[in-house]
Amino acid sequence: MQVTTTKTIDCHNLMYFCAKRNRPLAFEFFIAKRILPNRTQGIKVSRPILRIAVISISLSIVVNLLTFSVVTGFKNEIRRKVTGFSAPLFIQNRNNADFYESDPIQRSKAVETVLSNHSDVQGYNPIAYKPGMLQAKNATQEVFGLVFKGIDENYDRSFLLEHLKQGRIPAFNAVDPSDELVLSSKICDRLNLKLNDEVSALFVKNAPVMRNFKLVGIYSTGFEEYDTKLALCDIRVIQKLNDWGISGQLELGDSLVSGGIPVILNLQGNSEALLFDWGKGLGGYRGQLISPLTQDTLLHVSIYREETGRLTKIDEHSIQIKKIHERNGGNGTFYKEGLNPSGTRYYYHLPITPSKERLFYVESHPGMGTSSQYLSGYEIRTKDWYLVKKTMKSLKKKIQLIPTEHGELVKVSSIFDLEQDLFKWLAFLDINVQIIVTLMLLIAIINMGSALLILIIVRSNFIGLMKTMGASNRSLRKIFLIQARYLIARGLLYGNAVALAIYFLQKYTGILKLNPEVYYLSVVPMELTWTTFFALNIGSFAVCMAALMVPSYIISRVNPIKTIRFN
Repeated sequence: MQVTTTKTIDCHNLMYFCAKRNRPLAFEFFIAKRILPNRTQGIKVSRPILRIAVISISLSIVVNLLTFSVVTGFKNEIRRKVTGFSAPLFIQNRNNADFYESDPIQRSKAVETVLSNHSDVQGYNPIAYKPGMLQAKNATQEVFGLVFKGIDENYDRSFLLEHLKQGRIPAFNAVDPSDELVLSSKICDRLNLKLNDEVSALFVKNAPVMRNFKLVGIYSTGFEEYDTKLALCDIRVIQKLNDWGISGQLELGDSLVSGGIPVILNLQGNSEALLFDWGKGLGGYRGQLISPLTQDTLLHVSIYREETGRLTKIDEHSIQIKKIHERNGGNGTFYKEGLNPSGTRYYYHLPITPSKERLFYVESHPGMGTSSQYLSGYEIRTKDWYLVKKTMKSLKKKIQLIPTEHGELVKVSSIFDLEQDLFKWLAFLDINVQIIVTLMLLIAIINMGSALLILIIVRSNFIGLMKTMGASNRSLRKIFLIQARYLIARGLLYGNAVALAIYFLQKYTGILKLNPEVYYLSVVPMELTWTTFFALNIGSFAVCMAALMVPSYIISRVNPIKTIRFN
């Protein structure tokens, strides 16, 4: 008995001495390091199990990394394209239910001041929408319905330039609205359109209206839903097509009134609370009489609106009338002989007798109108996507339900309201990620637990021997957990190598394709940050190690006498 005790103490001292000499390794690290390369004990049983454990860890990290990168890339790419076509936030008329067919609001300096001074707002743009139809080039019976989006010269063009395949962005000038148009390649293919083609568009007003555009740009984002829905043009075109504000021109009447020729101001739009100045002071008359014996006349009228107790000049018009000559002929009726399509220049035939007429040249100069003061709303870009909801709450407090200087009520809405179904679907992807990560970690834990149990079983003689030499259950658990840690680390290393190889291959080649009609994108997007990479690796390692604590307690049930006697 004395010899056995002495031998046990000597062996324990020997192990302690060996551990002490191999600082900073502790006793458990020293033993684990010594037995890791030992492949002689239980090799036929343990090697397949250990390989399966390492492979399961590798597959787990591969699947988890690729799942996170694909879902993150998918969500970010969809978000970038949706907000590229519109914006994270909008300001529009409070009564609007449909964003694309909405009541207008007037440009508000108060609203624009709030947006300019807001710390989280990167910028804003006025926009206008008008549903319409494009007509095919060679088949006039074929039409394509879409929404025309009006933009101005200050519109953020970075997204358009990034996805522009041919041509350019419409050019704007300060005088006349541009007739240039940008369409997607999808629409161009369906209607057989090419760059610089003339495009006919139909719009529904009181009567159908046709307008011709010139195709100057073709884009493609791969986002099928928007590529087949939007056309981009000058905002002033849309404002006039929507009959917003007041527009019109001075015209000569087609009969004499009280012996004079009436000069009438024909207006379209809301003409309530208007006053007119014909050079003789303000009044409510929309016309003047001129003598039929007049030679050359220039008439000018200014239009004022009464708002919040003050008069505001909103437009002005003029008309120039030049007598050419009197001549024999005519049919005894008043009529106009048009000289241009817009009807601003024409010959005016004034009958004097059934066989004689007086001929005037008339040139009308319409005002700019007030349509430019009306919008579908404002698009608001935020400095950070994750500040969208915070910015919306802040803007609601400052703008919503507070009348503008025009007495209008506006509301603030977000892209989440406009694309509810899309963002609900993207949120559902997060649930899928959680399920996949949980399942893969569970599989890895089960395989690692099995591997640890196999290691314990095949080294039961070693456990019994160590216990007889004084090793505690805690120290022995640490030894086997260190071995498990080595296997997990090796699995993570292999898995990371495979995952990163697939990631960079797809990132730079786009070898994996998608059907854009189903998934909105043409290529599988991948985005992986270093934060996500290390979080997944550290999290997987920590979860596996924590889960292996339970099977490691089987070491305490190993009886050294039985294991040594058995061997």
